[in-house]
Amino acid sequence: MAVLFSFCLLAFAARAQNAPSQIGREVAVPRHLQDGDELQFSIPQLLAFGEKLFTARWTAQEGAGRPLSKGTANGARLSDPSTPLVFPFNFNRLSGPDANSCSGCHNLPSTGGGGDRVTNVFVLGQRFDFISFNHSDSMATAGALDERGSFVTQQTFANERKTIGMNGSGFIEMLARQMTADLQAIRDSIPSGASKALVTKGVSFGVLARGVDGTWDTSRVQGLPTPSLASPDSRHPSSLVIMPFHQAGAAISLRQFTINAFNQHHGIQAEERFGLGVDEDADGFVNELTTADVTAVTLYQATLPVPGRVIPNGPEIEKAVRIGEQRFSEIGCVNCHIPELPLTNNGWIYSEPNPYNASGNLRVGDAPSLAVDLTSDDLPGPRLKPDPHGVVWVPAFTDLKLHDITTGPSDPNAEPLDQNQPAGSAAFFQGNTKFITRKLWGTANSGPFMHHGKFTTMREAVLAHSGEALASRQAFEALSPFDRDCLIEFLKTLQVLPSQTTSPVVDENGRPKMPSHGPN
Repeated sequence: MAVLFSFCLLAFAARAQNAPSQIGREVAVPRHLQDGDELQFSIPQLLAFGEKLFTARWTAQEGAGRPLSKGTANGARLSDPSTPLVFPFNFNRLSGPDANSCSGCHNLPSTGGGGDRVTNVFVLGQRFDFISFNHSDSMATAGALDERGSFVTQQTFANERKTIGMNGSGFIEMLARQMTADLQAIRDSIPSGASKALVTKGVSFGVLARGVDGTWDTSRVQGLPTPSLASPDSRHPSSLVIMPFHQAGAAISLRQFTINAFNQHHGIQAEERFGLGVDEDADGFVNELTTADVTAVTLYQATLPVPGRVIPNGPEIEKAVRIGEQRFSEIGCVNCHIPELPLTNNGWIYSEPNPYNASGNLRVGDAPSLAVDLTSDDLPGPRLKPDPHGVVWVPAFTDLKLHDITTGPSDPNAEPLDQNQPAGSAAFFQGNTKFITRKLWGTANSGPFMHHGKFTTMREAVLAHSGEALASRQAFEALSPFDRDCLIEFLKTLQVLPSQTTSPVVDENGRPKMPSHGPN
């Protein structure tokens, strides 16, 4: 992609002649895409520029930092503008800005992947100006007091989450889009006084009902985030949108996730969210990310290689992997960690923008759409391919549902805040025990593990499952020590593969390998 990026620079040549001199400037991205450029570049050129944005180490000379804005999705003004986020307050590991680049965290085992424990993000910490825990600070959401006026601690001010990998995320978003469309079609077919089961791709999301007056009853709907269930009246039904990003299911699209992250972590604000020509954070820069920029970096993430499997050679270990995969199914892990879900009807043609994007993100009709075939051999491998029936099976080991996997609010795996409730509300402070089923593809070499990243082994994460996963955990504990070891050996095969790998299943030397099933 580095070679391809040189072609992108040629496209900027004429514009550069009239731009300010670059002599003495210290910036990561000297030239940005202008809106419309994304339609002129080839897909490889666009992805190369997206990679540059993802790996850029942003500086204060191009808009990094947000002196008068919080890192919230809407870039709210600081609670205490008399203490702007400029040196020595320009970085804060807990409330942000906290990183120079996307790849500073997303780098295991390669760029775009997960992150080490040190890269954990403190979700919702960005609603504070500059978290300090200083009890002399008497202003709410400035440094020490929450919205209720209560002093916070490092354990209560935010939800600590591990950095997860973005590999294969284009396929995940397309699955969520198709499943959302299915759920909405079922919803739209329900007459007043009736109810229907919400089932898509074999995954049940419970039952949606309508009263005789046309109002919507979501009390039996399962696995969807609270915003997707909201229905103020009979004319405005629940959206039923599946949100596949954030571990509590809080972002509809890669684009939304990306715009949020650039503001929170880098203080780089996208024009489509904060306004064309608007310096929302008062750092002296406007249009820090153009709409075309966001499209490029979103497509880069969407087209990252899919994870695969590494099955070492040797009869003993191969047999252990086969036994482990069988036990994984037998004890019910596959009820939530569904091994593969189908993309049909050319659903592997990824397009920008997402048709379900909320306001503040590029939406259908705002700009011409842009599409890329996620199965194309022109993209970095490995690639998923349609089967003879025209179906692409996505082996992500998830059902894209939210599940309560804790013993309740006092469980150390529960979170102190509910990301899907309005900040400061009573429901917000009731905490969160529901998490989207972890996509297990690529998990083995993207540790640490669990949503909080506090486990160094996958075995610890398995043993921490309770709530809806209690029966499977108990079944795991009831296995023989050998069978438990075999199940872990199976999980160890689920990896992000080395660069330039084309086969989705390889041996320890990177050579293509056919997986076999059954214990013999």
